[in-house]
Amino acid sequence: MTEPLSAETRDKLAAVSTATLTTQMFKRGLRNVYIQGVSRLTASHDQSMVGPAFTLRYIPAREDIDTLDVFQDYDHPQRKAIETCPEGSVLVMDCRGDASVASAGSILVTRLMTRGAAGLVTDGGLRDSPEIGEFDIPTYIGAPSAPTNLIKHHAVETLNEPIGCGGVPVYPGDIVVGDLEGVVIIPRHMADEVARDAFEQERHEEFIIEEVRAGKPLRGTYPPNAEAKARYAEWRKAKDGG
Repeated sequence: MTEPLSAETRDKLAAVSTATLTTQMFKRGLRNVYIQGVSRLTASHDQSMVGPAFTLRYIPAREDIDTLDVFQDYDHPQRKAIETCPEGSVLVMDCRGDASVASAGSILVTRLMTRGAAGLVTDGGLRDSPEIGEFDIPTYIGAPSAPTNLIKHHAVETLNEPIGCGGVPVYPGDIVVGDLEGVVIIPRHMADEVARDAFEQERHEEFIIEEVRAGKPLRGTYPPNAEAKARYAEWRKAKDGG
């Protein structure tokens, strides 16, 4: 198991945007961290999603194996993933970017939510998407899709192994952060440092936006020259009550 996030790191990650996080990851040499082809389904709820990844992988279905009666098994890997995803974790599903069928539906997502999961990310489809869109669990999907997953997907029995989701490698325990724009994957060993620097970046950008709104030109302001940096130091001191 990975070391749990501190409350400070979790709060900072929840307070910053995925745009800021991708910049911080780029500074550290990681370019492919933003999950492609997914969007927030539960957009009416603006809370950010933060939690370690718990993974489920689908491979292409085979007609003689993936029949409806497999769901009579309570330990079917899809069901098992829902029942074993730890509280506070984000269930991330690898559907090979195929959203033409569902990777789960409202009953399974309800169970995941009541078990205290921090969120759900799939690069596949979800059925019952209008209902799930009103849930309190942050949910990201490739697309709404009514057909059962068995038509295209076979859930792999071994859970919580490295997967790909939306073209991004996801390792168990990686930190998954989602906002209304999308989802970023952060290696756990980088999370504390990235959270700290992302929070500071957004404080500085708040100041820059104030400057631009006040009529300052981009030259000398963004990026800041020595005078702008001095103004920022005074602004920050006033904000901190110093």
